[in-house]
Amino acid sequence: MPELTKISQPHRFFLNMGPQHPSTHGVLRVLLEMDGEYIIEPQPVLGYGHRMQEKLAECRTCTAFMPNTARMDYAAALPYNHGYAALIERMAGIEVPPRAEYIRVITSELNRIASHLLWFGALLLDLGAFTPILYSFDDREQILDILEDITGSRLTYCYFRVGGVSKDIDDKFVERTRAFIKRLRQRFDIFEKLVTGNVIFINRVKGVGIIDADMCRRYGATGPVARGSGIPYDVRKNQPYSVYSEFDFDIPVGENGDSLDRYMVRMREMEQSLRIIEQALDKLPEGPYRGKIPKKIKLPAGDCCFSVEAARGELTYYLVGDGSDVPYRLKIRVPSYSNLSVLPELCRGMLLSDLVAAMGSLDLVIPEIDR
Repeated sequence: MPELTKISQPHRFFLNMGPQHPSTHGVLRVLLEMDGEYIIEPQPVLGYGHRMQEKLAECRTCTAFMPNTARMDYAAALPYNHGYAALIERMAGIEVPPRAEYIRVITSELNRIASHLLWFGALLLDLGAFTPILYSFDDREQILDILEDITGSRLTYCYFRVGGVSKDIDDKFVERTRAFIKRLRQRFDIFEKLVTGNVIFINRVKGVGIIDADMCRRYGATGPVARGSGIPYDVRKNQPYSVYSEFDFDIPVGENGDSLDRYMVRMREMEQSLRIIEQALDKLPEGPYRGKIPKKIKLPAGDCCFSVEAARGELTYYLVGDGSDVPYRLKIRVPSYSNLSVLPELCRGMLLSDLVAAMGSLDLVIPEIDR
């Protein structure tokens, strides 16, 4: 790579990547200062899809805000349901039945896998390979069919409720989920041959977009991005919530912090999610799927926070109550915002073609940034 400071000014120009570029996966604009094929300065420009979600929470009851949680990370909405429901339960002192907690874990992990399959296919499509998305979406459709039966939705779920879930799972759900676990484990071999071991793919992502542990800490990157850089941090393990402490699973980590490591972390995470789901199905207790809650949930004066491991990293809800049933203030810390923040430092001096690989490996969902 040439020394960018010595490149003559006449070769420089500006290039807009987005706000409707397919590889930005949302209404994201990246303003690129270029010198030929090399990026001098990448600058993300946000706000095209801002919907004032946090402000909306201050204008309705705490239970009425639940559908809004699914409109942020639309690819993995159930962990957002989970975090918000648990926040209200912690603040109002509401107990959740064990069966409901197991159902929450099972459905959240199914949603996590669906999100990773979406990322897998989209990343390869961005890099010029069309076939993998046909395989990954075939598997993802199986999950959507399973979740649709109990949630009534296929994308923006509003299945969780304060105190539990809206509907119990039945034997049909359990049977279909076990069949999916068996199916996806067989499909991993196909993904290995088609993509993971493909020399063209490896050359596109290996050594590209290296994020070290120090950069993750400086920008607050979490989730597969941080784990790809060798940081073994996962809220489900480090700050166990719900019933995650009852399950045996591993935290995959990378060594080099490049785009290939972030790819491998997510592929291995899908295997771990299958382990969690299988154990939860084996241990699924009997009992009610929703606890007793008052008709009007009043939030005591004070503040409270709750964190969960969303598909892209740590998701934290912070709520301030004033004694009414309407939140005085709600702040949402989403993982994609912090993960996107590494982009300018990460991509300075990078080839434009490598930017697509590096940004795709971050697995950004822009609506959760533009809340």
